[in-house]
Amino acid sequence: MCLNTGFPCNCLIDGKPCEPCRMTDKDLEKEEAHLSISANMSRSGSTCEPNLHIPPIGDVRERGRNWGWMLSGIISVNILILGCALVSGSAYSNVKISSTDLQVFLIIIIILTCIWMGYYVIYTARKEDAIAYKDAHAGPVWLRGGLVLFGLLSIIMDIFKISSYVGYLHCDSAVKVVFPVVQLIFVIIQTYFLWIHAKDCVQLKRNITRCGLMLTLSTNLVVWMTAVTEESLHQTTIPEDPSSNTTSTAHKISGRSVYVRASYGDDECKCSHTSCSMFQEAYYYLYPFNIEYSLFASAMAYVMWKNVGRLTEEHAHHNIKFRLKDVIVGPVAGVLLVIAGLATFIVYEMDMGDDHSDDDKKDNAVMMHFVTNIVILTLMSAATVAGCVIYKLDHREHVSEKNPTRSLDVGLLVGASLGQFIISYFTIVAMAETGAKGYLNGLNLAWALLMVIQLGLQNFFIIEGLHREPFHEVQPIAVLSNPYVMQLGKDMSIYEESEKDIKPMPIFPAHSLYGLHGHREEHRPRLSWKRRVLKEVCAFLLLGNIILWIMPAFGARPQFDHDAETEFYKFNMWAAVVNIGLPFAIFYRMHSVASLFEVYTTS
Repeated sequence: MCLNTGFPCNCLIDGKPCEPCRMTDKDLEKEEAHLSISANMSRSGSTCEPNLHIPPIGDVRERGRNWGWMLSGIISVNILILGCALVSGSAYSNVKISSTDLQVFLIIIIILTCIWMGYYVIYTARKEDAIAYKDAHAGPVWLRGGLVLFGLLSIIMDIFKISSYVGYLHCDSAVKVVFPVVQLIFVIIQTYFLWIHAKDCVQLKRNITRCGLMLTLSTNLVVWMTAVTEESLHQTTIPEDPSSNTTSTAHKISGRSVYVRASYGDDECKCSHTSCSMFQEAYYYLYPFNIEYSLFASAMAYVMWKNVGRLTEEHAHHNIKFRLKDVIVGPVAGVLLVIAGLATFIVYEMDMGDDHSDDDKKDNAVMMHFVTNIVILTLMSAATVAGCVIYKLDHREHVSEKNPTRSLDVGLLVGASLGQFIISYFTIVAMAETGAKGYLNGLNLAWALLMVIQLGLQNFFIIEGLHREPFHEVQPIAVLSNPYVMQLGKDMSIYEESEKDIKPMPIFPAHSLYGLHGHREEHRPRLSWKRRVLKEVCAFLLLGNIILWIMPAFGARPQFDHDAETEFYKFNMWAAVVNIGLPFAIFYRMHSVASLFEVYTTS
């Protein structure tokens, strides 16, 4: 195919096709290669100039990319390190970094990120064909739907924060009201930006786009660190020191002793309206959704960053639909698991938060929580083993094409699971060294061991599922009844009689293909038993991960309510292990839900 005319090649140099015409479609990296070649060609009808210099396609693709990656990486590292220093310092009362200093920094980077996203949206809207390529695998609808859901709940959290902080304006910094307002605007702009542009493979102004996307990624991660720190300090139990009469670093909330950094200045600052405590308690329950929103947005921004300058093929997209038909056992069992988990979680929270509960009642609540988690993990492990066996019997091809979204999914899955692995192994060591005396210690040891087993099996199941080619349904060939075809069949009967080996194609009546309203009926074969088992397993594991996300995300902390590890490692060390590992463990469950949904749709 000639690059000048678009028709079969007529360009001859010394009786041979010219160099561009000898190139195949695989050699040409679509539009970028065409532009690079055409810039070095002089067009004159259908002839090609001799002595043509064409730069290698690989050189064209790589030009300037390393510089853009390095610059954007430097921006990200600096923002993250500075943000980590401010977040860590503001968490301790003996460090002279106030929460206002952190919020000023967050306001600055959030405003810069909003300006860049606005510039990107306006530029791509005005520039015709600005986005020529899109990654079909990036930003699937369930991921963007989750982003919108968590974004709405984050907006509600910011509204509650504003309503609460307004009551302290007369005696505290106005920055604490400005920050949730700016964050609310940021969530709205970013949700729109990612919903529209998550699949973009940017080819214009690549280096600026890389820096902007890394700024977006870093901003979301700093917001995530801030929310995780506040939530962890809110939920962390501090053992009471009997030798100390002061309560400056700890006080009772809902029957638990928690470390709290003053959110509204000193103790003399009193709320001007009576609803402050209600709004404060409400927005703490919405922190998990804001945390997940920041992580979802970070993952989508990273995929966009990887896709800058990437050329994708149109045929890479698989038309996959989500159906619950033929899948019953997994969803029903999963729903029952969620209901049972919610019931025990509510009872656990009520017993642990009751000031009048004695030690025996709290021990029974912890025991019930351990038993519930052990049952859930055992059932999930058994289901995962069944799914892995089906993989061994399945002969689907493994995906060979490069995919930034899949690589990120696998990396996040393995990386986030390390948080729960760390907590579980610390528990195993503590229980083994102390002999696991008592039924609570025995249950705690069993829970930690089963957690390690379940994480390993589930990681293998999900990663293997993400790397398998989707099942392709073979649609039956249907031929509409046509009077001309029928007449042609009669006229050609002499040929059919002479050629006995050729069977006539059956002509189906119209009513067999169309319903009463003229629409084509869907003739979809039932799922094979292997596909059905895989879907049942995915549905069950998906719901199991949801309940395992809900319990720690909304305040279940048996790591502090049961004091065996605290006594073994001492509080400071154990609190550091839990507060660092648990946020990743919580994110792992939600990320597993998204990955299992994708495995379900491709199975």
